[in-house]
Amino acid sequence: MFGLKKKQELPPSNQALPGRAAAVSIVDRHFVLGTKLLPPFPVGTELALFGLGCFWGAERKFWQLPGIYATAVGYAGGYTPNPSYQEVCSGMTGHNEVVRVVFDPTLTTFASLLKVFWESHNPTQGMQQGNDVGTQYRSGIYAGSAQQSRLSEASRVAFERALRAAGFGPITTEIVAAPEFFYAEDYHQQYLAKNPGGYCGLGGTGVACA
Repeated sequence: MFGLKKKQELPPSNQALPGRAAAVSIVDRHFVLGTKLLPPFPVGTELALFGLGCFWGAERKFWQLPGIYATAVGYAGGYTPNPSYQEVCSGMTGHNEVVRVVFDPTLTTFASLLKVFWESHNPTQGMQQGNDVGTQYRSGIYAGSAQQSRLSEASRVAFERALRAAGFGPITTEIVAAPEFFYAEDYHQQYLAKNPGGYCGLGGTGVACA
């Protein structure tokens, strides 16, 4: 029980792993969309950053949408620079498993991405999603602008009302300004397209987000 509790607590910043100066090397090509994974991105595109459990299944939810230029998985919200997957899973980086979405706002909206975000996982579970337990599986929206922050907060209020009506508890999603994004290792990028039979523990509540 002590070990489980520790997995659900963020480490103090002075106890986080040191990480490294060098960024991970990845192939600059989306395995599904054929677009760039590394900036600079096309003029007019915008960025969104979400954490909703294991990033393999989360990324697939977004690359399937219209208006998406690219998606990439990585780590954010913690203290350790350029962490490894093993370090993030140790619970000693403070990072969350996240998906960065590059989208064309003339073809889709941030509000549409929020709907997919809320409906694709259970945002009431704290530091876990289903059987995946740990701080790296927490629900989070990392806003890249004041407008994204306002829309995120408004959608949280509305969706929590719908969840409570369906018998769920309060939303535990963190909504904060977008921190630095660190790319995950290359084999994690578009993992479920490269490994169609791979694990995906992502599951929503069945409650619609209006």
